[in-house]
Amino acid sequence: MTALEALFRAFTGDFGTAAVTVLLAGPLVTATAMLLVPAHRVAAALNAGSTLVSFLAALVLLWDRPPLNIYLHVDDLNVAMIALTTFISFTSSLFSGGYVEHERRTGRINRRTGQFYHAMYQSLMFALNLALLANNIGLMWVAIELATLTAVLMVGIYRTPAALEAAWKYFILGSVGVALALFGTILVYFAAASAVGDGMEAMAWTVLITHAGWFDPTLLDIAFVFLLLGYGTKAGLVPMHAWLPDAHAEGPTPITAVLSGLLINVSLYLILRFKMVLAANPHVLPPGPLMVGLGLLSMLFAILMLYRQRDIKRLFAYSSIEHMGIAAFAFGIGGPLANFAGLLHMVMHSLTKSAIFFAVGHIVQVKGTQQLPAIRGLGESHPVLGWGLALGVLAIAGMPPFGVFMSEFLVVSACFARAPLLTLVLIAGLIVALGALLLRLNEVVFGEAGGASLRRDGSYLPLVLHLLLVLAAGLCLPPPLVAWFQHVAAQLG
Repeated sequence: MTALEALFRAFTGDFGTAAVTVLLAGPLVTATAMLLVPAHRVAAALNAGSTLVSFLAALVLLWDRPPLNIYLHVDDLNVAMIALTTFISFTSSLFSGGYVEHERRTGRINRRTGQFYHAMYQSLMFALNLALLANNIGLMWVAIELATLTAVLMVGIYRTPAALEAAWKYFILGSVGVALALFGTILVYFAAASAVGDGMEAMAWTVLITHAGWFDPTLLDIAFVFLLLGYGTKAGLVPMHAWLPDAHAEGPTPITAVLSGLLINVSLYLILRFKMVLAANPHVLPPGPLMVGLGLLSMLFAILMLYRQRDIKRLFAYSSIEHMGIAAFAFGIGGPLANFAGLLHMVMHSLTKSAIFFAVGHIVQVKGTQQLPAIRGLGESHPVLGWGLALGVLAIAGMPPFGVFMSEFLVVSACFARAPLLTLVLIAGLIVALGALLLRLNEVVFGEAGGASLRRDGSYLPLVLHLLLVLAAGLCLPPPLVAWFQHVAAQLG
């Protein structure tokens, strides 16, 4: 559909179709324009403006959805995820402007690299939007592969040996994950083709979910193992997680926020899509135990690794692995309460962890280092950053009254009802993680301030806004959001 056709549909009342067009075409057009814009400030403004337009378009989909087709669709599962993704992409783009300007001023990147950064940022947003909106399972795979390739280029943007090594590791492990996911996708297609016939219909998720009861259960079982391992690599689940700490530590901090807050979320979302297909077939083996096992392994491994980190970005990278493990564990437990908790945890983790990385990005720039022993006394030297990081850490550690506390409380409650013995392991893990994060927080925020500080650039608005949203969610969830979670949780099985 052309832009003129989308505009015409908008004026004639089809706002949903116009919104989808903006979500997909907008980032591509902006990325192309950025390659022609020589001024960094103009590129940064275009980046922020485009993501704001995408967020507004996503809000349109909350009340006006486009007609269904075999390639793209909007439903209860992805509509709020699209709104979350575009919101965080907007706030991250605001943070990117000052961050990239500081990196240019200190000589870490040049003008062309900054221009390339903003163009790749928009390309990544296109890929994530496409992955969420795709109705075709092949198109989902293409979108997540494009997101991987774009993220690889951004992780290695500093061109240091460590950054290039992290980008190469991400490329290799990501390619293995994508290959596994492709094989699983092909198996799902074969299972569907025997029931609905060859062609695009056998790749449309809405067709799969309708006819899943007639699919070969053995093929579905094998396919889900490959899909869980493949997309689980992108989600940072252990043992396919090795790319994530390096990519977070060596890439630009705004991209770290996007990887931790969005890309791993979208990858877990794709796993849920296929889990719903299996839930519609009564003859398949339950996927829950496999997700519980991987989730619990990811959480426990990451928690133990928290105590060994001396790099502040790697510390919170392992925290992301922990929380993806908690979400996968919740969806593995299954049932309306656990699925509700898993959905809520995905949203709360995305908002909280991106806020933490906003704070970390400022801290690394003003201190000139990522090493935890060299970062001390932020509460005294930079009170806004110190207390912003403190609130973010308390939130991600599951302390009340923040939203993560609510989601983790619901996960524990659902686990106690279905698997009481696992509840003890889960609670013990959460307590150990709390100890690790509070130990680091005490050193960074309350230690004796020392060392020189560089001039900072950028606004604290994204950090403050995210923390306020997480606090508000912990105090009172909006009834429409609760209703949406309940409805989707019932569909996840």
